[in-house]
Amino acid sequence: MKKQFIVLLAITLFLSCKNEKKENGKLNIVTTTTMITDLVKNIGGEHINMQGLMGSGVDPHLYKASEGDVTKLANADIIFYNGLHLEGKLVEVFEKMKNKKTVAISDAIDKNTLIGSEYFASNYDPHIWFDIEYWKQATNFVVNTLSEAIPKQKINFEANGKAYIAKLNTLKSQIETTINTLPKEDRILVTAHDAFNYFGKAFNFQVVGLQGLSTATEAGVQDVQKLSAFIIEHQVKAIFVESSVPKRTIQALQAAVKSKGHNVTIGGTLYSDALGNAGTVEGTYIGMFEYNVNTIVNALK
Repeated sequence: MKKQFIVLLAITLFLSCKNEKKENGKLNIVTTTTMITDLVKNIGGEHINMQGLMGSGVDPHLYKASEGDVTKLANADIIFYNGLHLEGKLVEVFEKMKNKKTVAISDAIDKNTLIGSEYFASNYDPHIWFDIEYWKQATNFVVNTLSEAIPKQKINFEANGKAYIAKLNTLKSQIETTINTLPKEDRILVTAHDAFNYFGKAFNFQVVGLQGLSTATEAGVQDVQKLSAFIIEHQVKAIFVESSVPKRTIQALQAAVKSKGHNVTIGGTLYSDALGNAGTVEGTYIGMFEYNVNTIVNALK
């Protein structure tokens, strides 16, 4: 609590000062999650200065602003974040950014189409990037936001957005082909927490998470026992670890299933709330999605 207070105080002091001069005259853009960083990078390209707060394997549900983040936030012209209380620990920080342009990617989505959730203050599941159609809407939203901020680069932003949406269309087509090799009765996805509901809705998977929608809520013994019974009843072949969630919860689930005389394998590690390492295929949104689908399908066949 004391550390967070110091960070907030530092932000307030920074915001009372004039921003540092923009490097090369370009706007300074700060993003929160790796998914948003990848998206904005694809649209803004060389026409913006960009920094992401979170890296690979970072859980945005639990992320707190550090002293090192203060300078990035204070010097940002635009801050892109997910919204819907995904970055719950940063809400208080953003409230101190009243003289900054903070942009929630989720504002691109019609709230009436979102999956409801009583576990978030927003009352919605925040994991919107797992619906490719939503991410296409987010792409257009970023294009419009950057175009308004830097009108002289509007043509470039629009061209980049159009090219990226074409890639997303190809991605969706390829994923559908891969998923169609898996019988519908085998499309049961059991993961560490409920990050994949939009994926399940889009591609006809039944999704069950051990920890619920937020990793801030610990899974208890009853949760493990209940889910182990479900796995046995539905003869689920594999369950999955997530890169941003400790393995111990899924390992405990596997052990509980085994204690009841049924074997379930750990089908691999999925990228849920963060992309893979920067510079790798899985470090991009498209690469992450392809990797996840291939991992899921291969393990459940």
